Amino acid sequence: MLGGIGAALVVGAPAAAADAGGSVRLGAAGAVAAGHGGRRAPRPVAPVNQEAAARFGPEYKTLPAAVAGVDIEPLIGINAAADIAARRRHLIDYVWKDAGQPKTLPTVETGVTVPELAGLTGVRRIDLLTVPLKYRVTAKVYDLLPRKGWNRRLALYHNGHGEPPDTMLRVTQALLDRGYRVMVYAMPFHHWNAQGIEDPAAPGTMLPGPSHRELPPWESAGFSTLTFFLEPLTVTLNYAQATYRPVSTEMIGLSGGGWTTTVYSALDPRVTRSYPVAGSLPFFLRPASPKPRPTIGDFEQTKESLPGFYAASSDDFLDMYVMASVGEGRGQLQILNRFDECCFNGVGHRVYQAPVRDRVRLLAGGRPEQGRWDLLEDATHDDHTISPHALSVILWDLDTANVTT
Repeated sequence: MLGGIGAALVVGAPAAAADAGGSVRLGAAGAVAAGHGGRRAPRPVAPVNQEAAARFGPEYKTLPAAVAGVDIEPLIGINAAADIAARRRHLIDYVWKDAGQPKTLPTVETGVTVPELAGLTGVRRIDLLTVPLKYRVTAKVYDLLPRKGWNRRLALYHNGHGEPPDTMLRVTQALLDRGYRVMVYAMPFHHWNAQGIEDPAAPGTMLPGPSHRELPPWESAGFSTLTFFLEPLTVTLNYAQATYRPVSTEMIGLSGGGWTTTVYSALDPRVTRSYPVAGSLPFFLRPASPKPRPTIGDFEQTKESLPGFYAASSDDFLDMYVMASVGEGRGQLQILNRFDECCFNGVGHRVYQAPVRDRVRLLAGGRPEQGRWDLLEDATHDDHTISPHALSVILWDLDTANVTT
């Protein structure tokens, strides 16, 4: 288990300080010591849900045959800081075709009403950030200001491909209650981003919004459809940095939003800590995921669709886990549901947990404040969600600035 760092070192939380009388004042991470005699609160733990486990066969409890004899170390292609820089540059060049990440800002409408977010409490104001994209597509992002005092930290929550709003609302509410400013994202052509798109073969002609698997006609040597997924994050983070300047940015995503969290936190070091949930497995493990069939992934998640993006001789996703985790104050906790009804389930991930964690530790020089990674296998349920247990671990991690299981 990686060693944690205390509240005084957390990026984005005020350090503990002594007042004139010699007592200790705690800032946003005050919960670290509260009720535990000045020690860090222990990480939440939970047992396997035996009722759920009884409904699943041995393939959910034992390593798959596909991992037998696989040497994980050579599949991780990040061996030095220069490798991270080169790989990040490749990803950015592919997505934005050598133009670099955009420096643009969104249009802003303040004080909007959002029916999908109406159940939230403790919201002072919701602003609508609109990001124009190519082919007459736009991305809407909602920027939520907490009613309680802002803790100077920004959290990004990214929903998946049509998941119901309950997980989004539960996670967003917990962040607001802790004083986070929260930006809420939806996948392209889903939820509040449902819309048409311009026909690439007939400019000016609008077509119905495509599914992600219908995007190939828009992918070309001069344009990547990955901008539909990633550019809204870049542009809205530009806005946050230009206006209210958060001292840290955390990112949480479920399913397709978990994939987005994995990719974007690898690509943009402005994301401090990241928590992708049920969003990816390394390519070598994809055929071994047991239910409902081997988890191959959506259009944007496959080498076949985007061979120029997933172009590493190593396993791209293992590299991305490392890239998202190394750097001052950075860390990632990947969360996978063992009995997930959708995807990326089973226990095959156990074969890469220690190698990725150790590679990050090596690149960070053994200093957790310079990088940390770990994986939480959630066996408390059998849903495709961020469970109450997983959320409690995420919040614990944010409060203690310690990405570790």
